[in-house]
Amino acid sequence: METTAIPSGSVVVGLDGSPSAERALEWAIDQAQLESRQLTLAHGVDPSGSVWVDPVGLDHRVVLEALQADAEVMLDQAREQVARRAPDLVVHQVLRTSDARVTLLELSEQAAMVVVGSRGRGPIKTLLLGSVSLAVSREARCPVVVVRPGNPGTVRNGVLVGADGTDRSLATLEFAYRQAALHRLPLTIMHCFWDARPATEEEPVASDVRLVLAESLAGLGERFPEVQARTELVRGMADERLVRASQRMDLVVVGAHHGGTLTTLLYGSIANAVLEHATCPVAIVPESAVPESGD
Repeated sequence: METTAIPSGSVVVGLDGSPSAERALEWAIDQAQLESRQLTLAHGVDPSGSVWVDPVGLDHRVVLEALQADAEVMLDQAREQVARRAPDLVVHQVLRTSDARVTLLELSEQAAMVVVGSRGRGPIKTLLLGSVSLAVSREARCPVVVVRPGNPGTVRNGVLVGADGTDRSLATLEFAYRQAALHRLPLTIMHCFWDARPATEEEPVASDVRLVLAESLAGLGERFPEVQARTELVRGMADERLVRASQRMDLVVVGAHHGGTLTTLLYGSIANAVLEHATCPVAIVPESAVPESGD
């Protein structure tokens, strides 16, 4: 059952009633307001999932109807929460009889962004719904923000983006610049490289890398003059460096490259590692995504 059609360009947030989804909803409300976009509350009721809770002899239709009724209550409560926090925000609801991953991936084709929590409810569902955030971030057609729990009270240093200096990172860089501008935060552009030479011989390598990186950033500074951006060149593995830096960041942005090449697989593994271990929200940007301003 689908309660409404999704408007193009909305911020979609996946809900399941868990504390993780509550954090995602709060983040999505703020984001929709900043981008002047509409908000879509989404939930997928998977009929096959009822086998986990179906006692012998219980009618599956009864179970499905109960799941749908619970989902409707959850979405209505979320809508009330939005009304209290952002009364002027236009809100839509989508309730589908399908796996949550399928629901969110289909919605990503029309969304400006999909926001999800990092974990779900209960010891078994924690694993299953954790796989939702992973699957959606890997395959979505738009940027996906996974709202990971952080350390309250920790001083944060803005937006961090991983860049490789190639054309495929342009969408990721643009997204990061736009988020830094919207949230009025500084931006750190990190490029990680691996070189076997001693640190005393690093300067020639760093100079070459910095030149390539500067070329990839050409024009973005002019488009977002309000953003205080700095580049940081570091030796080491990109995933380890980004995860470590995430402890002091408001948002980490990485690219997701779909395909079968070795480079694609390497960058996909970086995104997965950051998504799993970062201690702040993580945005995964598909290389085909072209961020646009809100309507």
